Amino acid sequence: MDSLETELERARELDVDEVADAIESIGFECTRCGGCCKAVETEEGAEEHTATVFPDEVRRLQETGDYDWRDVARPMPFGLSDGAEGPEGETFEWALQTDGCGDCVFYEESEGDEGASEGSGEGPGTCTVHDDRPLICRTYPFSVALGGTSQPMGEAVDSAGPEVPRADGTAADGSVDSEGLVRAHECEGLGRDISRDEAEELATTLKERAVRELEEAIAVREAYRPVDADGVVVHDSEGPKRPDGSPYE
Repeated sequence: MDSLETELERARELDVDEVADAIESIGFECTRCGGCCKAVETEEGAEEHTATVFPDEVRRLQETGDYDWRDVARPMPFGLSDGAEGPEGETFEWALQTDGCGDCVFYEESEGDEGASEGSGEGPGTCTVHDDRPLICRTYPFSVALGGTSQPMGEAVDSAGPEVPRADGTAADGSVDSEGLVRAHECEGLGRDISRDEAEELATTLKERAVRELEEAIAVREAYRPVDADGVVVHDSEGPKRPDGSPYE
């Protein structure tokens, strides 16, 4: 696998026009269904909505209301285990907080909003922090096939753009050698018409997200240090923290 630094250079060199071409060829229009904001039903039951949020994004969301850190974010659940007094272990990065149903805490169901304008953040499902939502939310259902970048929940269902080697050997269309640089994940809005301006705006944000994710991954690696503590330790780009966002001294 290429180093994070190599992948970061690839992210910085992404051609926005090529990414926009790929998004156009796949097609997308948000239907405000809320599928990307809600818990996922599996054979084992509901799986909590999990979307990566970075420290500065947490603080920006805190500013949208009278929120504590834990109101906005929770430790990324991967790597944690159930201990006698609750979750324990170390994990990397934060996930958006969820409610009792496993949905994003900032998601609200609404009725009678059929007349809401597309792009307003209002409709059958409403993001209450739409203008300040994290990069991964701004770019769903798309991701780029670069090592070290975050992937939304669920397998890619389509891809387009310049071909890149696949690490797992299986592409969305069943081929084994390569896939398109731009990947699309399950969403009922896929396959719908998208204007060139919207595709370019989305492509620009997708590139920004890829660069930011790799910069963050490198910073997490550089800031990592073992912590001898009970409970949960979250490692982010600012160093090890407690679940409430306070740093371990």
